[in-house]
Amino acid sequence: MSQNQNTKPTDEPHIKRMADLLRQGSTLTELACPACASPLFRLKNGDLWCAKCEKKVIIVKEETEVAKITSALNLETLEATLLAKIQEIQEKMQHETNVEELQKLGTALSGLLENLEKVRKAKRL
Repeated sequence: MSQNQNTKPTDEPHIKRMADLLRQGSTLTELACPACASPLFRLKNGDLWCAKCEKKVIIVKEETEVAKITSALNLETLEATLLAKIQEIQEKMQHETNVEELQKLGTALSGLLENLEKVRKAKRL
């Protein structure tokens, strides 16, 4: 007895992710992903999520919102980069014994911390 192709269970991973999202309490919305047209899910925290792209989706209604969101995302990325660089310098300082090199690392660290403070202030605006 042959099985009809149309009734074969899907092996597509994004379908399984969609089912997992529903089991975890996410809600299927009427919205579609702008990148792949797959249905979007509203997570418990309120974020919109595309199970196929595996990315958060932000819906904007006006051009000014696009600029604000892009700016916020850029600041988040910059903050993460600064924190990573601060961590790298801290690790180098722990193992460094050369005083001149420690001074260079200290100066670089000071500059990174100042920039981190500026980014965090900009995020609050």
